[in-house]
Amino acid sequence: MLQVLKEKARFLKRDIYALYLAYKDPRVPWYARIMAIIVVGYAFSPIDLIPDSIPVLGYLDDLVLIPLGIYLTVKMIPNEILKECREAASIRISVGKPKNWFAAGMIVLLWLLLFSATIYYLMPFLPQIKAWVQNSMAWLTDLIK
Repeated sequence: MLQVLKEKARFLKRDIYALYLAYKDPRVPWYARIMAIIVVGYAFSPIDLIPDSIPVLGYLDDLVLIPLGIYLTVKMIPNEILKECREAASIRISVGKPKNWFAAGMIVLLWLLLFSATIYYLMPFLPQIKAWVQNSMAWLTDLIK
């Protein structure tokens, strides 16, 4: 069972790199190239859209979104081109996994925008939140005494 999972992980790694090579191939249709760069950028990004520290959901993107993106993109690429890219990826895979810092920057920017929007929309409620926290702390200190 463990050996089967390791083998599937190896195929996923090869297919991600093959999609990267297919993206650079001019014979691949434009829509497949767009999908390939999105999937590859997200897979190679050192930062996840959903952080792994969030229980269950953190690994959902690694276990579902990336394989689903690979599957859909592979269906868009002509078989002969995909075969060439998979062979080239198998050869080049030993070099290492490239990092996509642009995709990482976009994900960090997305998180910053979400954080900023949350703060912006919570600002009108800040006095109420502050009063609630102070009341809760007063209640807690009375409870402890």
